[in-house]
Amino acid sequence: MVTGGVLVAALAVSGACGVDDDDEARGDDGGPGRETASVVTGSDYVGIPEVSAVMPLPAGAVVTTESPTGLPQVSADESCDPLPSLRPDDATPEERVPRIRDRGRLIVGLDQGSNLFSFRDPATGQLTGFDVDLAREIARDIFGDPGQVEFRSLTSANRIEALENNQVDVVIRSMSITCARREVITFSVPYYRAYQRVLAVRGSGITEIEHLEGRRVCVAAGTTSASRLWEELDRLTVLSVNTWADCLVAIQQNQVDAITTDDAILVGITAQDPYLEIVGPQLNAEPYGVGIAKSTPGNDTDGLVRQVNSTLERIRADGTWNQMYSTWLSGLGPSPGMPAPTYVPEEPR
Repeated sequence: MVTGGVLVAALAVSGACGVDDDDEARGDDGGPGRETASVVTGSDYVGIPEVSAVMPLPAGAVVTTESPTGLPQVSADESCDPLPSLRPDDATPEERVPRIRDRGRLIVGLDQGSNLFSFRDPATGQLTGFDVDLAREIARDIFGDPGQVEFRSLTSANRIEALENNQVDVVIRSMSITCARREVITFSVPYYRAYQRVLAVRGSGITEIEHLEGRRVCVAAGTTSASRLWEELDRLTVLSVNTWADCLVAIQQNQVDAITTDDAILVGITAQDPYLEIVGPQLNAEPYGVGIAKSTPGNDTDGLVRQVNSTLERIRADGTWNQMYSTWLSGLGPSPGMPAPTYVPEEPR
């Protein structure tokens, strides 16, 4: 077993992700190469020694060679169908979500560093992306104004806690609907279906998830992608970070060999670095849902679930969802269409 300190150092200074020294110097296409984790300074000046600088790991990163506790369960549960949700009804927003209406804004938890889903536009500084557009559509149906929404930044690891503590009304953060998560929160019907894939440096030789055995892999803490990685492989080093943007930095600094998560997130990462590519077949499906706190006597959230599902019905029917896909996710190919909803059987009212 490698000790924590040595392991971090090894992550920071080990070689490029499957790219040889010549390729690093000139780039795969003969152009400028990628930065390496070792920087030598002062070599042209007399009396100044050479210094080998170690790139720091992302803030809050954790390196491990053993499966951590607390990861979401992803093993198939044949007794559970996690996808059905409450059917929209004919009630008004005032009847469904009176407290949110009185407050005057919808509070939404999301990521601020997930390119294409929710990120800050460098030109305007405004949050934008597929998940942001969805949040604004929900606010439009509640208030008649898509701007009446407050965004709060969450990590993958603390999004459920934020719902349980009533810090946000909903979480829209590429959150997969699972049976285990349904034990503690509830979900809308799926608004998108992604598939787990692998991202690696071009020419690395990594072409499928089995090739990650014995490699260094970046995942976001608390995700189903991390759980499935540990289920599939026995021998690997995992760098768990707070955001997928941290994974991009880690692979660019040669601290990891690959990233694994949903294809929709990976296409946003590849859009920021042409040296990276998505490889291998589609793995398990990851249906994304809007996360909502479980209904309790003191906090009846059933109306909010119906309100969100009503919006999802509308954007499916009026073409808004396809427009959102075309704007943000067309890099994945033609629109697959919004997942068909399934609803919980209910007695007629």
